[in-house]
Amino acid sequence: MSEPHVLLFGQILALGMPRREMLPEYHAWENDPGTILGYGNQAPQSWETRAAGWERQRGNQSYPQFEVVRLDGMVPIGITTLQINRFVHTAEFVMVLAPQERGKGYAAEASRLTLDWAFHLAALRMVWLKVLEPNTAGIAAYGRAGFRHAGRLRKAGYWLGKPVDELLMDAVPEDFPGPSAVVCGDAASRRS
Repeated sequence: MSEPHVLLFGQILALGMPRREMLPEYHAWENDPGTILGYGNQAPQSWETRAAGWERQRGNQSYPQFEVVRLDGMVPIGITTLQINRFVHTAEFVMVLAPQERGKGYAAEASRLTLDWAFHLAALRMVWLKVLEPNTAGIAAYGRAGFRHAGRLRKAGYWLGKPVDELLMDAVPEDFPGPSAVVCGDAASRRS
């Protein structure tokens, strides 16, 4: 397996380029029952659909994906995605962590690194996400990353087969003043 191509270093995690050879792992993470529950889906995605989606996404500038890598051992632990609306320079944020890596405090740093990329490199005006209201751990992690409550979609999702509200959260560059600590700061020196 190839080494991750790291783009941004954080304290314990890094963002890298997704790798085709990792697609079976990504697919397994995305179809884990906990992931399906968190997204409010009722059915897994087939391998054929995921593989075809990979090919379409690779050349799509409006759909950057990042492999989340734990610096200790350079182990891939998840994926983050920005679904960019190029007309208004905003993006929806989506994250999937490997089932065995959940509950370890990685979600906040992975989200924060992706926001750093979104605001300081991609020059987006706002990043937003949807999270199911019963997902209190996700809501807390997104809050630690800098997302703020922005609204509610009533009965828009499912949790354990029951309709639940989806909460909207957003982040804007003004909440992250100054240059990127990751791009310009101490973490950049780790590349040497």
